[in-house]
Amino acid sequence: MMDDHTSTPLRTGRAAVNGTSLHYRTAGTGPAVVLLHGVPKTGYHWRHLVPKLTPHHAVVVPDLRGLGDSARPASGYDSATMSDDVAELMARLGHETYAVVGEDWGAVIGYQLAARHREHATALVFAEALFPGFGFEEHTALTPENVSGGMHLWHLGFYFQPDVPEMLIAGHERELITYMIKNERSHPDTATPDAIEEYVRCYSLPGGIRAMLAVYRAMLTDAEQNRRAAREKLDIPVLALGGSAFLGERNEDQARLVAHDVTGHVFDAGHDLAEEVPDEMAAVVLPFLAGHR
Repeated sequence: MMDDHTSTPLRTGRAAVNGTSLHYRTAGTGPAVVLLHGVPKTGYHWRHLVPKLTPHHAVVVPDLRGLGDSARPASGYDSATMSDDVAELMARLGHETYAVVGEDWGAVIGYQLAARHREHATALVFAEALFPGFGFEEHTALTPENVSGGMHLWHLGFYFQPDVPEMLIAGHERELITYMIKNERSHPDTATPDAIEEYVRCYSLPGGIRAMLAVYRAMLTDAEQNRRAAREKLDIPVLALGGSAFLGERNEDQARLVAHDVTGHVFDAGHDLAEEVPDEMAAVVLPFLAGHR
């Protein structure tokens, strides 16, 4: 259950968009903002941040293509296609313009949303993500630097291999998701049982792991899409957020490669800011959004 600032449960719905069906939650009034989660999470990731936004904004929280309670089509897991899903959803909900907040893969998709639908996106919050095409791939390498710095992203290569991950993960979704969620945080206790249960429920549904792996397997396509989009830098304001124990200032460094107007902030946290430090994140995000409606 997700509530707004009045402890009222968010409205839920499904929309047929871009050849698939997205589950989404909405609440609040005011300038629109769409919140895009990463992997292995769902829209439930934003449950602490939403009630801080709803007094000021109309908030839309989709489950991305293939994830959460959205449909799991056979294809379309590149970030450009997934961003078009969200653009069509926002149009369907009547939002002509909106700010975009994304974290992890949701930030990569959020960048594509802002780049592909420039007339609609007013601002971008890019939180704790590495860009395919701009250094992400190098973190799969088994190097002393990656290992000692905690940035050897071993799972990317594993997930990219067809069939074997499905075989090994089946029946162990809980163990994998719990490990990934807790291991990437400075504050592992913030991975509360309700969140773990929700993530495990969704990724254990038919096609859940297949869809998660498809997001990673589209990375080389994403890299080409990002390099093409970056030929014309974003001219909207971008707020790049990092956790000191994970990507930190790398978020701002990457954002400067693809946008002109970038502000950075690093929190005392790991990878999952909206669950680890929601109050601190809101204190930075709300003034940013208020200044760029």
